[in-house]
Amino acid sequence: MNRRNFIKRTVSVGTGLLVVPTIVPASVFGPNAPSNRINIGAIGCGRISRDHDMPGVWKYDYARLIAASDLDTNRLADAKTLIESTYSKKLGSPYTGVKTYVNYEEMLADKDIDAVLVSTPDHWHAKIAIDAARAGKHIYLQKPTSLTIDEGRKMSNAVNANGVILQIGSQQRSMEQFRVACELVRNGRIGQLKTIDVRLPGDPPGGSTVEMPAPATFDYDKWLGQTPYVYYTEERVHPQKGYGRPGWLRCEQFGAGMITGWGAHHFDIAHWAMDREYSGPIEISGKAKFATGGLWDVHGDYSTEMLYDNGVIVTGTTESKEKPNGLLITGTEGWIFVSRGSYAASANEPISTKSKALQASNEKILSPLTDNDPVRLYVSKDHHGNWLESIRDSKKNITPAEVAHRSCTACLLQHIAMKLNRKLYWDPTLERFKNDDEANSMIARPHRPPYQF
Repeated sequence: MNRRNFIKRTVSVGTGLLVVPTIVPASVFGPNAPSNRINIGAIGCGRISRDHDMPGVWKYDYARLIAASDLDTNRLADAKTLIESTYSKKLGSPYTGVKTYVNYEEMLADKDIDAVLVSTPDHWHAKIAIDAARAGKHIYLQKPTSLTIDEGRKMSNAVNANGVILQIGSQQRSMEQFRVACELVRNGRIGQLKTIDVRLPGDPPGGSTVEMPAPATFDYDKWLGQTPYVYYTEERVHPQKGYGRPGWLRCEQFGAGMITGWGAHHFDIAHWAMDREYSGPIEISGKAKFATGGLWDVHGDYSTEMLYDNGVIVTGTTESKEKPNGLLITGTEGWIFVSRGSYAASANEPISTKSKALQASNEKILSPLTDNDPVRLYVSKDHHGNWLESIRDSKKNITPAEVAHRSCTACLLQHIAMKLNRKLYWDPTLERFKNDDEANSMIARPHRPPYQF
């Protein structure tokens, strides 16, 4: 049986076709029929995949996880067990045969797979997304979109050129309070928008620098990918036992730290609130503290400021008791503060505020929208579900590739400003700094063979 088509026999009758269906169970017909299911492979089977991405899709009956890929064979075996045991319990009968691939390229060649979850470290995001797009697979990509601005541009171009659907994992778009906050702002409830203050968690310095042998069950060289070769030590990668927060999140070789890790969420909402989802800032400045010892070297406390062409100033700071995690959006007639509240996407996620998810300087600002408020934004009630629906129904999703790239770019621009510690001038159309060769040299990074794009 071809799962894309109902079982049938056809014979020629004159100039037409007589279709004689084979007898099949009634369960085959309907929205959850095997022929209609979206078959998914998980690439990267660590903490965020197990806690967030795989559970996000296996709750939908018209989607099915049928494969997993990871460079750590222990984690790959765990993923197979997790998927099969979950579906066995869900379906009430044994579910076996989940395919496993050490190399994701082999998964992309599997014609049974329609879509992939990409839950790898940041430095692999854009490369895998580009390869998946060229293989015709739809993509759910964990944020941030890319390691560099150049990679993000290549990723967005590849996705759009190949006609696949990419959803970035900025699930705040599917949390009601963030959409409502943006609708209220865009309908003028706080008057003319003036500033957006984005508060992010911080990352501590530290990490053991003791050189260790790479585990025999782990393809460490490929895990490093395009980045320079450095010796293995466990706190540079991920725990060999358990699924605690991995050390690579705190190493600049593999990502920019919290400015992209959480910034990809919050600055995306800032763009949504001010209707600049396909643009970016024109001036950026910033400063930050960077560790001087230990393994972990991403930014610590920081402050940034970005000016947009509409005159709005977006600032970034490290959260504190006085300035809790979230976005403070201020206008000429009041303010709105929006945050996740107590929500956490995965175990061990740093949540430092229990504040209300949505607050305002005046409760009247938060009153329900009326006919006098014409702006209505895209409604998504579940982020993974929205991605699956967009595949099933061939419709636009809530965070497509170009929107994701622009949000990540705003984060990376701030990181470059932190490094250079001076004001930068950006052209969001050309995606280049103005008259600044030093800054433009930081738009891309060299790629280590054989992992070039």
